[in-house]
Parts: sequence; structure tokens; C-alpha cells
Amino acid sequence: MSQVPAARRALAVLRLLASAPGPLPASAIARTLGLPRSSTYHLLAAMAEEGFVTPIPEERRWGLGVAAFEIGSAYLRHEPLERLARPLLRRLVDRVGEIAQLGVLHGAETLYLLKEQPPGHATLVTDVGVRMPAHLTASGRSMLAHLPPAQVRALFPGRFVSRTGRGPASLRELRRVLAEDARRGWAVEDGHVTEGFASIAACAFDHTARPAAAFTVTFRREDRPPETWPALADPVRAAAAALTARLAGRAPG
Repeated sequence: MSQVPAARRALAVLRLLASAPGPLPASAIARTLGLPRSSTYHLLAAMAEEGFVTPIPEERRWGLGVAAFEIGSAYLRHEPLERLARPLLRRLVDRVGEIAQLGVLHGAETLYLLKEQPPGHATLVTDVGVRMPAHLTASGRSMLAHLPPAQVRALFPGRFVSRTGRGPASLRELRRVLAEDARRGWAVEDGHVTEGFASIAACAFDHTARPAAAFTVTFRREDRPPETWPALADPVRAAAAALTARLAGRAPG
């Protein structure tokens, strides 16, 4: 059990370096994590021997090592997000009887990773691997709603594209929509991507309380009037909360 605190300190160092914009001095690592400076140097030296961190002598700083990169690459090869989300997506489809998708933010776009649909349901343009403007999709907006305002501004510096003539057409309008999505706890788009279809989405979060992915349910507008949308949003939010738990994440605030 004496090894557990040391392991936790090593993991804390890795998380700190991974979240930093660049290599950090040992003094900053010690101060941020509340560690004695001497212990921090011993810890960094041990982690460097295993390749998890690397010293940069000219700058007197420490950065992530090759071993950390190898673990990150292995994580991606295992497709953990898709594996964790797929059974939740299938249960969501069984519960609501509509098309459901998993999307992630990729810059200013929504990238769809998974899609499940009931037998005989109409196929949508937003298939797996398709990218759509994030400000037009419910999944994209559910994630954008939880990003810092400066990051949203950086993602949308110019003209706003439109597919159907609907949806936010300016940064000011987008911010207003995102504020409402954040307050409500789920996002909705009505004909912004495909005429006659609407979507409801909810965001899942990682361990830093940042958006990790979003579940979306898409349906024919004529089949579900707006007054039924809050009830439909409940299972979508439940699926997103379950994915957050599987990712060992936490919701902001």
C-alpha cells in the first residue's frame, strides 16, 4: 500500500503535463501539486527512467516522454470511446425508437463516430464519418455550450455557413443559443441540417469536466411536436450521464 501514494503522485504529474500548453519547470509542478520540491525531483527522475517524462536541460523544464505517447496511441487503437458508448447508444435506440448517433467536436465541426437506427428507419445524411458544421447540429451545440467563450470565438472567426437557411448566422446569435442549451441541459436543432427532421442532443464529459462527446436522437419533425421534446431529451441526457460515468468524468459546476 506504500506504493499507492507514489503512483497517485506520478499520475498527477502526467495529468498536469498533459493539460499544460508546454513543458513545465519542476518548481511549477511541485507548487501546483502541493509536493515537496525534493520529492518532485526524485519522482521526475524515476518517471524519466521509465520514459514517461523527459527533461529539457536548456529550458530547465520537463515534458511528456515517449512512453506517455505510446500509451496514448494504444488508447486510440482500442477505440475506447466507441466501445464504451456503443451499448448505451443501442439501449437509447431501443428506448426511443429513433435514430441515435455519437458525435465529437473536431474543430468547428461535428464528427459522427457511431450510428444506430431501428429497422426500416429513414437514413440521414449524417452517417458515420460525416462531418457537419457544429453550430448547426444539436450534438455540436451541446458540446460548444460547455466551452469557454474565447474558445467558441476562436472556432468561429468568420462567416457562418447554412444548409437550409436556418440556424445561428452570427457569433452573437450562436452565443445566445448556446446559453439556452447550457441552461436547459440539452440542445435541439429543428431543420438546420435536413429539412423535416429535428434532433436533440446531450453532452458527456471527461475527467476535466470538458465535453468529450454527445449523444443525439434524430426524428421526423411531423412525428414529434415540440411539446414532446423535453420528455424525449430525458433518455438522451441519461445516456450522456452514463457515458460520463464510464469515462470517469464529471459534469461542470
